[in-house]
Amino acid sequence: MKAIVVSDFQIELTGFCLIVLFQNVISLSKQLEYFKEYQKRLEVVIGKKKTKHLIKNAFYFVSAGTNDFVVNYFILPIRRKSYDLPSYMEFQLQQVQQFMQGLWNQGARRIAVIGLSPMGCLPFVITLKSDNAILHRDCVDFYSSVARVYNVKFENMLNAMQFSLANLGARIVYMDGYGPLSDMTQGHKYEFDEVSSGCCGTGLLEMGILCNPKSPVCPDASKYVFWDSIHPTEKAYHIAFEAVRSKIDFIIKD
Repeated sequence: MKAIVVSDFQIELTGFCLIVLFQNVISLSKQLEYFKEYQKRLEVVIGKKKTKHLIKNAFYFVSAGTNDFVVNYFILPIRRKSYDLPSYMEFQLQQVQQFMQGLWNQGARRIAVIGLSPMGCLPFVITLKSDNAILHRDCVDFYSSVARVYNVKFENMLNAMQFSLANLGARIVYMDGYGPLSDMTQGHKYEFDEVSSGCCGTGLLEMGILCNPKSPVCPDASKYVFWDSIHPTEKAYHIAFEAVRSKIDFIIKD
């Protein structure tokens, strides 16, 4: 089974220096262009028939939205000038739907799409939005509530796509990205020593290039939910994977 991963993509503001600095962003349209180019190169190697079969039976994992809300809407002011929160949610849903349709048009059929995490529990958000980010590093529920509302809309949209395309072989499945991370950070369901700061650097703001080979790190990352101020550790990712594994098994089975 060939897995094609489309992860952590940024929907807007791809030319903005701060976003490029931290995320090295490739736009959605450019990702689809690269995917099309990949197929052409693959055809040269294995032929059109085998390429079509490979693309059709590949597993696609799409992760979208967290950075677009955390950075592009709540941190940077540009989008807030054009959209209130409900209309921005709709804008994001439309962008993701168009991207999904683009994948479908290029032959993708087995697609897993993960919802937003509890954004208010990300160390980056706690540091910037908490009333006292040093002494009280609890989750900021407003931002997590945005994720909960969006995820309901997101899941409904994906279910509608699956229903309309099921007779054409679609396996489009929503993955819960909120519950597992919430269990780790708020439910304390798992044995983590640190749930509100990252292992890299101070654990409060560092991410992307600010976490590099010269950055100080914690002695044992497995005791942390987060590696940097946004991304989970390997252990946390493994727990999240196990939580949705049955859905992944359904998508990839023949």
